[in-house]
Amino acid sequence: MAQAAAVAKPPAPPRRRRASATPRRLPYLLIAPAALLMLGFIAYPVVSVFYYSLQHYNPTKPWRNGFAGFDNFVHAFTEDPLFWDTLVFSAKWVIVEVSLQLLFGLALALIVNQTFVGRALGRALVFSPWAVSGVLTSAIWVLLYNSQTGITRYLADMGIGEYGTSWLSDTSTVFSAAIVADLWRGVPFFAILILADLQSISKDLYEAAEVDGASRVRQFVHITLPHLKDAIILSTLLRAVWEFNNVDLLYTLTGGGPAGVTTTLPLYIANTSVDAHNFGYASALTTVAFVILLFCSMVYLRLSKFGGESK
Repeated sequence: MAQAAAVAKPPAPPRRRRASATPRRLPYLLIAPAALLMLGFIAYPVVSVFYYSLQHYNPTKPWRNGFAGFDNFVHAFTEDPLFWDTLVFSAKWVIVEVSLQLLFGLALALIVNQTFVGRALGRALVFSPWAVSGVLTSAIWVLLYNSQTGITRYLADMGIGEYGTSWLSDTSTVFSAAIVADLWRGVPFFAILILADLQSISKDLYEAAEVDGASRVRQFVHITLPHLKDAIILSTLLRAVWEFNNVDLLYTLTGGGPAGVTTTLPLYIANTSVDAHNFGYASALTTVAFVILLFCSMVYLRLSKFGGESK
């Protein structure tokens, strides 16, 4: 008995502790405050717009405030001619601006992608306008278009045009003048994105094409453009959305004038909310603009086959 008692029992194996879930959750816990703040800053304005679009809300006329249902939308589509005028001008503005910016941006990207003396300086000069804000851009071009000290003054000195001519005050020239001002700022955006994609194309493809006797034009059509497809689709979509929502440049440059001919839908929304204090109707117009952009973006991506293989 004593010997049996003296024999010690083997120690029990230590229990394995469960792996703590805290280290795996730690990254999500660390980004949670920032994510919640971003969600609040994004979700609250969006929900508020949808809510006020169904309301009559004007702080200067509180006795008229209340639930409106779809009255604001009905008024926009059936009783407000300015809505259709500004929507048509917005479409015209986007189509012309994006098309010209893509054309000139592609040309600039092809030029600065070549090897030449001073290429770094040339690229810096080409890309620098993109760093300028819309308000500063419009301020620069307001000075350039000034009838007393701007371009028209020097043209008149050379016998081209008349003194005192203001391109921003003439309904026949204001659209072209605004287009040129925004081109100066928007072209570098396309040039930057397209240049980045151009540099990813293997030079072996061009060398093989030259051996096969392909001309520069055929190389551009069959090698360069297919590789640039996704970059062009993405850049045009982004720029179209930004140009549609362009308020700062047109507001500072023309104020929507003369006679409202350069008023886009977002600018009309800004005037309706800020100047007329009709936040309910402005929210309804914003909702309509959001639906239009969402629908057009989905159709554009579907038709362009973004991300698909080029044939």
